[in-house]
Amino acid sequence: MKKITAVMWHSHTTTMRRAAELVRDVLEVKVYSARFLDEGKEDLTEALEDMARADLIFLYRSAAEIVWDELEKTVKRLARPVVCVAHDPALWVLSTVGPDVVSRCYTYIVQGGKENFAHMLRYLAVEVLGERLEYSEPLTFPWEGIYHPAASGCFATVEDYLSWYETYLSKAGWPESLVASAPTVGLLFARNNWVNGNLAVENLLIRLLEEKGFRVIPAFCYSLKDDGLGTKGSGEVVRQYFLAQDGRSRIKAMVKLISFFLEARTRTDDFLREDVATSGMALLQRLGVPVFQPVTSFYRTVEEWVEDPQGLNRDIAWCIALPEFEGVIEPIFIAGARREGELEIRVPVEERCRHLVNRVARWVELARKPVHERKVAFILHNNPCASVEATVGGGANLDTLESVARILCRMKEAGYSVEVPASGKELIDTIMNRKAISEFRWTTTDEIISKGGALKLMPVEEYRQWFDHLSLRVKERLTEAWGAPPGEAKNGVPAAMVHEGKIVITGVQYGNAVVCVQPKRGCAGARCDGQVCKILHDPDIPPPHQYLATYRYLERDFGVDVLVHVGTHGNLEFLPGKGVGLSGECYPDLAIGSLPHLYIYNADNPPEGTIAKRRSYATLVDHMQTVMTGGGLYDELAELERYLEEYEKARVADPARAHTLEHLIIEEIKKTNLDKQIPVEGGHHNFAFIAEKAHAVLSVIRNTQIQDGQHIFGEIPQGEKRVEFINSILRFDAGEKVSLRRAVAGLMNLDLAELLADQGRFSLRYGKSYGALLEEIDAAVKAFIGRFLKGQEVDPGFAQEVLGDKFVCSEALPEVNALLPRVLDLNERIEGSKEIESLLAGFDGKYIPAGPSGLITRGRDDVLPTGRNFYSLDPHRVPTRAAWEVGKRLAEKILEKHLADEGRYPENIALYWMCNDIMWADGEGLGQMFYLLGVRPRWLPNGRVAGIEVIPLEELGRPRIDLTVRVSGITRDNFPNCVELLDEAIQTVAALDEPVEQNYVRKHTLAQLDGQNDPQAWRDATLRIFASKPGTYQAGVNLAVYASAWKEEKDLADIFIYWNGYAYGKGIFGKEAFRQLQASLKTVDITYNKVVTDEYDLFGCCCYFGTHGGMTAAARVASGKEVRTYYGDTREPEHVEVRTLADEIRRVVRTKLLNPKWIEGQKRHGYKGAGDISKRIGRVYGWEATTQEVDDWIFDDITRTFILDEENRRFFEEHNPWALEEIARRLLEAHQRGLWNADPEVLEGLKEHYLEIEGWLEEKMGDIKGDFQGGAIDILTAEEVADWGAKMREIKEKLGG
Repeated sequence: MKKITAVMWHSHTTTMRRAAELVRDVLEVKVYSARFLDEGKEDLTEALEDMARADLIFLYRSAAEIVWDELEKTVKRLARPVVCVAHDPALWVLSTVGPDVVSRCYTYIVQGGKENFAHMLRYLAVEVLGERLEYSEPLTFPWEGIYHPAASGCFATVEDYLSWYETYLSKAGWPESLVASAPTVGLLFARNNWVNGNLAVENLLIRLLEEKGFRVIPAFCYSLKDDGLGTKGSGEVVRQYFLAQDGRSRIKAMVKLISFFLEARTRTDDFLREDVATSGMALLQRLGVPVFQPVTSFYRTVEEWVEDPQGLNRDIAWCIALPEFEGVIEPIFIAGARREGELEIRVPVEERCRHLVNRVARWVELARKPVHERKVAFILHNNPCASVEATVGGGANLDTLESVARILCRMKEAGYSVEVPASGKELIDTIMNRKAISEFRWTTTDEIISKGGALKLMPVEEYRQWFDHLSLRVKERLTEAWGAPPGEAKNGVPAAMVHEGKIVITGVQYGNAVVCVQPKRGCAGARCDGQVCKILHDPDIPPPHQYLATYRYLERDFGVDVLVHVGTHGNLEFLPGKGVGLSGECYPDLAIGSLPHLYIYNADNPPEGTIAKRRSYATLVDHMQTVMTGGGLYDELAELERYLEEYEKARVADPARAHTLEHLIIEEIKKTNLDKQIPVEGGHHNFAFIAEKAHAVLSVIRNTQIQDGQHIFGEIPQGEKRVEFINSILRFDAGEKVSLRRAVAGLMNLDLAELLADQGRFSLRYGKSYGALLEEIDAAVKAFIGRFLKGQEVDPGFAQEVLGDKFVCSEALPEVNALLPRVLDLNERIEGSKEIESLLAGFDGKYIPAGPSGLITRGRDDVLPTGRNFYSLDPHRVPTRAAWEVGKRLAEKILEKHLADEGRYPENIALYWMCNDIMWADGEGLGQMFYLLGVRPRWLPNGRVAGIEVIPLEELGRPRIDLTVRVSGITRDNFPNCVELLDEAIQTVAALDEPVEQNYVRKHTLAQLDGQNDPQAWRDATLRIFASKPGTYQAGVNLAVYASAWKEEKDLADIFIYWNGYAYGKGIFGKEAFRQLQASLKTVDITYNKVVTDEYDLFGCCCYFGTHGGMTAAARVASGKEVRTYYGDTREPEHVEVRTLADEIRRVVRTKLLNPKWIEGQKRHGYKGAGDISKRIGRVYGWEATTQEVDDWIFDDITRTFILDEENRRFFEEHNPWALEEIARRLLEAHQRGLWNADPEVLEGLKEHYLEIEGWLEEKMGDIKGDFQGGAIDILTAEEVADWGAKMREIKEKLGG
């Protein structure tokens, strides 16, 4: 009997094995999966031996697996007939038979079904092996049609189907009134499943939808358009079956089970191209209904998914990330594989399918409900650690309060039955006067209830109607953490938001709208300390009963039709559970229930927006970034600049005056506290150096962009703000052929690259430093943009008017005017941003178009217009070639700096690898890590990364640097391919047979091995990528700092190890690795992060100091030595810098926090602006607590600016006194802990005014019952908190072991 060995694309493996069974009497066919061979799940050696024994080798070539290289080498050595088919005919060349045979085989395969595969095997036996067998020509089946499990066949037209279907529904007992009028759901699925009879998932969804009262049109199709085959593709099938002849939609929702873009074609890279997704999006806009894209895993069995805390991994790019480009929503896991012997079939998870159907039903109900009956809930975020009372309405760079007030106003105009607060100020005043928030330092449950802040006191019996139906595991976990419902006091922690045995649900009702403040998720009681901060003790603690009860109240009691989370970002999506592909036991899934979920999100934040989409099923409505403007120089900094300019002119013309100015400049440098960055001792002997350094430092400050206040949802910048906004976009000109900055510099006969590279240099011709000239160029650019917005070019007269005698090169004018079309295009897209309109379309249950995301200040102006459901990027394109080049420069800069500082190469650099590196900067940080290791990416022609290759030491010219990587939870969960690629690089470098003095990765790996020689020990010794426990997203240290739950640096170091001692990489997901983390930290020389934009900085989130700062503390304690802290800067990617953390703190403090221009911008937003100022100051304290890199003068000046300044103090008193209390208390704590050596007068004023501030808050509270913490600072560490202490001791024992 002849033998055929087949290696197949995994998706065809089961069909081929079934076909092998059909021919086993006449042929011996052995089938292997290329993917399983690649993953080691099938034996490659056995496969190669089978190929050597085979009479014919059959290959269906796929592209993703590395194993094909070895298979092809083997095939070429063997003297066997080879038939190689593939989706791409270019891969057929490996075949040794005639092209007609290969083509015929491909026809059998694309027609599909086990019978066709069996006939193909018989055909090959006859035509290639000379056997005498019978075979049939390929059986042809429809490429598309409508299927129903109750029908005997498929339908070619929707009319034929509906005629049959309505009869079927009548016979099934549907009332006649519903047979024709019930809402219809379109189901789009792959022809491959239909032709192979693999329809368990589709059949279950059809049944569940019909049980829910929906009519269903289940359409199958060959996913790609192929003119040669005659396939229409999925887009045309949607048009044919789901759109009526008059262009209206036949359906109210669509469930799409195909990952390909709707308009993709065969034999192209259409499945990766954004423009193809845009074409599909245009079709979906015509359809106008929500499109759900549930996930069937190609890589996980259901059992593996259940057990895996990651949920999904290799499915993410294909099944989730790429489909998001078309604006599909809700990637709910509904099916996985089941292996029956060698066969693999798709099996549905009924509970998840029901959940999907319930959510589809709620969206359809939302659309069908009359506007005046619709109920909407707005959830305002809160940052309890930074003060519940001070931070209502948290949202990065968005005035959430004014935004909600304006949305309510528009809803009223549209016919919603809502009451409307006059402004954001009236909204927040109502919330705070009623104390419709969580209990905290200055708020008790008694005060909430007495002032009218409770929407409902939920009886425990009512809560139990939901709670008792939860899984046993969830109920036990909630009860263990928070006590039995409604909550109980445990270990000195009071019940969370319980009053007289009832759960307190807070909020303010405005007719059919309700505004709630998101409940606290990890602590309880009217205080904040190391005891009540339960999430600090238990990173994956579930939310309290009151948290879940709030969402259930909204869904079941108030009867909300749609839920809106306002601003970037809340905590729902970060609750414990699987990373992606959640189960019914994951807390985001439990909390959101079946509520349609819209999320107002900043278009510049794809990392966290992606989490919201995938873990809380949010449909995003993105908003515009804040207008950025030049920070400039102010007060003494401006005075220093004036002295410097006068000095440069007097140096030649008036030496005596120049000498006097030297004294004044040195005095001013000290006065402005710049002497830590500009050494001035004995400076008269080398004053030129001091002057140049001063120019450079001032240039960094003056040319930093700052936010001009905050965005208001639905508002677009006007007038000068429009000009500033467009300028901030055009400033990013790295790699651009035409640059307005460069062209304007050309008008002045200056070279932009030279100005950027040497900003401290002084131009004698223009009497300005290069940094000051950059500022002048920026001003001219804005003037020209203003001209362009009038539709006019810049002529020589206007250029002269703007630049004066600096206009010396008119030849550059054409390059300037080349930007006119781009400015007008940007202007048009700004005008096209319809944010509130998009949100209201969401309230109508309509499809919200997709759009790109990213930093508009880093080349992503395609985020305009806003008001779209943004997507992120293809995970397999990271790093890009451009990002790799930036990463190389960063690596060189950090090594240069350490060589200058220490005289040697660093052996180990600890990096905080944030997801914004991937989503904002295309992986330049990943590129930097690769280059430090001494490897480079390998790219495919389409730009996707195929792997890494080692750079030889002689080419590298230096040692390979070891890494300790704290990866963000968002990167871990959404870019596992990037994590695994970095891990592969680390393992590869560790295994290189090189001298340890030239390979620090190998050096430290061998030291950790300590003579052990087994594979597991080796794997453990190469672990370098760490994060928090699966399903959690913080570093822990920030919580301890805010809760004052530490006494010394070692406490923070212990917390960092406790929270982050989980390893990730290839085949590793959340493995306990406390010893490995500590061992790696012992050899760290540098801790590092970077800034990529002025939109975000190291005071923008507590994660910066919590992770980078916590890692620094941990490295210092573990190593017992001083560790350098560096900060990279790629705001100008062609001119990257690396500076100390202390210098980066100084830069951001000066340019924003102490800058009157920035402060006034925040003050325009009242309570919200005050709260954001307070949060940033809290993070300054956090950096000092974790790294001691904040200068004393910074705390002095913060106190003078915000506490001692009468005008600013009265601003806080009027708008947000809780924020000022938080600032003052943190400053006092900094002094009490010895972190701040305060100016005595400043300290005295702080203490005096703090008493006044406390008086304000106590007066606001009035006569209330219950204990509250107020301004007390209670330091409780793990030593004083029993259950936390026990957990910490357990980790220490593991470290000691």
